[in-house]
Amino acid sequence: MVLQVKALACELPCQRGLPLSRFSVGELAAEVRRTGLVATIGDTTIWRWLHQDAIRPWQHRCWIFPRDPDFAVKAGRILDLYERTWEGRPLSDDEFVLSTDEKTSIQARARCHPTVPPQPGSPMRVEHEYQRRGAWAYLAALDVHRAKLFGRCELRTGIQPFERLVDQVMATPPYRDARRVFWIMDNGSSHRGEPSIHRLQEAHPRLVAVHGPVHASWLNQVEIYFSIVQRKVLTPNDFPSLAAVRERLLAFQDYYETIASPFQWSFTRSDLDRLLAKIGPNASPLHRKVA
Repeated sequence: MVLQVKALACELPCQRGLPLSRFSVGELAAEVRRTGLVATIGDTTIWRWLHQDAIRPWQHRCWIFPRDPDFAVKAGRILDLYERTWEGRPLSDDEFVLSTDEKTSIQARARCHPTVPPQPGSPMRVEHEYQRRGAWAYLAALDVHRAKLFGRCELRTGIQPFERLVDQVMATPPYRDARRVFWIMDNGSSHRGEPSIHRLQEAHPRLVAVHGPVHASWLNQVEIYFSIVQRKVLTPNDFPSLAAVRERLLAFQDYYETIASPFQWSFTRSDLDRLLAKIGPNASPLHRKVA
């Protein structure tokens, strides 16, 4: 009976005709009784049985199958660059790897009453109501092996704002005189596809554009930096003006460089192979060819 209860917990309630998206312990116990597996049973007993195998049907996690048919190839190139390798050869000292992206819709929210700093026994108090004072798109590039940052605030994203960031970086030593500078980027409209590669390399012959797979922003190290910015700079959001947001963001860049070291990236090609092998059997035919 224990195994039957665990098997039931691993089903979706809608498959049993129940108007539920997830089982709670109590709902699972009620379904066990309804199906006649047992006449009476308590929630605590159900929970104890499920706990033995870490089955938690009341929880859920969002995820996405890799849908890029070249997922393994594109992801592998990025993982190689993080280990300072390209096409099977180690990078030289005058070759650099940058991770770049855009953090959009960073609002300036002017609170209707001043923020009150923390006091003994009381946390910081931030007024709920605010006035919108505009929004920035924050474009940034991170040298993954030197923890060097470049960033700029633009009123909107697009090809020209992104190319201004590229020009800013590529005009700065040591990238200006580098043998090659690898730019890891996603497939956003500002830098998508072959036309983007041609534009960038025509302007900067030493630049090598490296696009990641679709829906794989977790491979892009600058996203880690963006998460730090969100926690340390933008939360809570209380800025009197759009200019104040820009000033804080760029000042944090300078501050971060004084305390930061390169991220200790541990996900390798071997981990990628294991991940794709693990999800392959569960994928649809379209997804399965990726693995």
